[in-house]
Amino acid sequence: QLQASGGGLVQAGGSLRLSCAASGRTFRSYTMGWFRQAPGKEREFVAAIRWSTGYTYYADSVEGRFTISSDNAKNTVYLQMNSLKPEDTAVYYCAADRSPSGTVYSERYYNYWGQGTLVTVSS
Repeated sequence: QLQASGGGLVQAGGSLRLSCAASGRTFRSYTMGWFRQAPGKEREFVAAIRWSTGYTYYADSVEGRFTISSDNAKNTVYLQMNSLKPEDTAVYYCAADRSPSGTVYSERYYNYWGQGTLVTVSS
C-alpha cells in the first residue's frame, strides 16, 4: 500500500515536499515513481528512484527543481519540489513496481499506486 501526502497551496516560487509512505510489503527492491495529472490533461511522469541503487530519473520539466529521495528507515519516498510554477499544479501520485522490463517513465510500468495529493501553485 502506498500513501501519498504533503500536497497543498503554495505561491509560485515556493516549495513543497511530498511523501509516499509504503506499507504492507517490502518495497526496497522496487522502483518508486511520481506522476502528476493536471485538469484536462493526461497523467505524466515526474520522477522515479530505484530504491536499491538510489538511481534517479526526472522529467525535463522538473529537472533541477525537483528532487526524489528515499528513506529506508521510514520506508518512505519523498519528492522535494522547489521553484514551483503554476504549471506544476496537478494531482500528484506515487507508484511502485519491480518489473525487470519496461520503462520507468511510463505509467504502464507501475502496478501499485497510491491515492493522489493535490498541489496548487498560485501565480
